[in-house]
Amino acid sequence: MNKPASILCAVILLVGATIAEAQQTGKIFLIGFLDPSNASGSAVLVDAFRQELTKLGWIDGKNITIEYRFAEGKGDARVKELAADLVRLKVDLIVTTGNPPALAAKGATTTIPIVMVSVVDPVELGLVTSLARPGGNVTGFTGFPVELNTKRLEILKDAVPKLARVGLLRRLASVHNPGEELQLKELRPAALALKLKLEEIETQLDPQGLESAFQTAKQKQVQAITTTAIRTFFAERKPIVALAGKYRLPAIYGRKEYVDEGGLMSYGPDNDDQYRNAARYVDKILKGTKPADLPVQQATKFEFVINLKAAKQIDLTIPPDVLARADKVIR
Repeated sequence: MNKPASILCAVILLVGATIAEAQQTGKIFLIGFLDPSNASGSAVLVDAFRQELTKLGWIDGKNITIEYRFAEGKGDARVKELAADLVRLKVDLIVTTGNPPALAAKGATTTIPIVMVSVVDPVELGLVTSLARPGGNVTGFTGFPVELNTKRLEILKDAVPKLARVGLLRRLASVHNPGEELQLKELRPAALALKLKLEEIETQLDPQGLESAFQTAKQKQVQAITTTAIRTFFAERKPIVALAGKYRLPAIYGRKEYVDEGGLMSYGPDNDDQYRNAARYVDKILKGTKPADLPVQQATKFEFVINLKAAKQIDLTIPPDVLARADKVIR
């Protein structure tokens, strides 16, 4: 081979190697995001997740692409369909919110890493072997909603004079939600211990269904209201808060975002913090860490928020000792 030909071959090989290296280092990871509710109701949490990813150097459209799947509150069957769809796309990782998506994703794949957020008792439900050593392809964050529901009932009783009957919004019994079922097992005896009558009100998550639920609450003569801590209620927080005001019912919720929409009180984990932490786990996994080596973390930041503007609108005076316990009071 003559010298010019040798040089040309060398250049071709060098360019080819450079292109291959660029392709390898410039891989765009495909992330699936699976949520049982809707996009608008989840936007505030998705924003916290994406902002943290950006801080860590992961830019949607540059080195990651996120495929969002929202079940729109249509139940387990739809969630399972969407989980299977993400697996067919061969995503590199799946982020799930709440128990049904985590269970659906785990049922759809044993190899794709799964980062779950806001789950209830993942060990009890078989999502992980243990919190410290999750094993398998699932890890993430649990928000303690079972225990916190009891705490919310206690706060509600302290805040509402002579409270005896509480309305509990829950999904239809036909809509299977293992996380909600665990909460109900905790709430029923807790209400008895607090000498409260718990009126469980099955609720359809559409405008007519929500209005009907509050009409039922009034018919049952409840003096205050709360909801189970599930993602589908969270996504409908704005109309729920509006209806609580319309029917003049004191209410406590599981997330501060309800109070941001004008709700009376909330007590629960910091959602933004959980989604930021989820982004950090995604970062670690995309850089090579195995889910089995990342412990499932329990929520560590909790907030008790009171909205005195909402209290005034329903002529409720919050006792001073309850106000003193709040982390934040909106006046």
